[in-house]
Amino acid sequence: MKKNTFAAIFTVLFFAVQTGFAQRGVDLRSGDVSVLSGEKTVNVQYDYSEFGVGKFATEKEYLDKKSAEYNAKEPGKGDEWKKTWVADRKNKYEPKFEELFNKGMEGKGLKAEPGTGAKYTFIVRTTYVEPGFNVGVMRKNAYLNYKIDIVESAGKKTVAEIILSNVAGGQFGGFDYDSGTRIAESYAKAGKILAAFLEKQLK
Repeated sequence: MKKNTFAAIFTVLFFAVQTGFAQRGVDLRSGDVSVLSGEKTVNVQYDYSEFGVGKFATEKEYLDKKSAEYNAKEPGKGDEWKKTWVADRKNKYEPKFEELFNKGMEGKGLKAEPGTGAKYTFIVRTTYVEPGFNVGVMRKNAYLNYKIDIVESAGKKTVAEIILSNVAGGQFGGFDYDSGTRIAESYAKAGKILAAFLEKQLK
């Protein structure tokens, strides 16, 4: 009985700490998110135009080096890897972000839908990516930073700026050998964290 009680207390504390870390990772830099109160949909756009990867200052430097290394081992492998890296954005990252955001905002009736005529738009900018690794005996989560602007869809005027820092991504059980899987989990968590933040702010 004592062991079960200790385990229950540990579990509660663990999730409380995890939630605290997640909330501290949200920084409302400017503006007012209350403009979303009463809105049913929000448009979503993604910006991957400028971000560092690991120790590399730019994504291009990282992709050039990694693809060259893969091609040296097996001709064409690096080229395919680079295509997959980019394709994962539409195939994995964006759907994950929207899925978890929408789930978290069900109570407020707000849904993120790309390409809609919503009054406001989220511009989700990736500003840094640590891809992490998983080589079986050792692994490291992905960690990403995001800048999310809430803008008026018509005039693109920014009404709020939100920063999400060090958003971890990894699969339970360690079956995330592919970097795209780890990074996708960070996008999922980013959507969840943003929803939790807005859910508390909106009436």
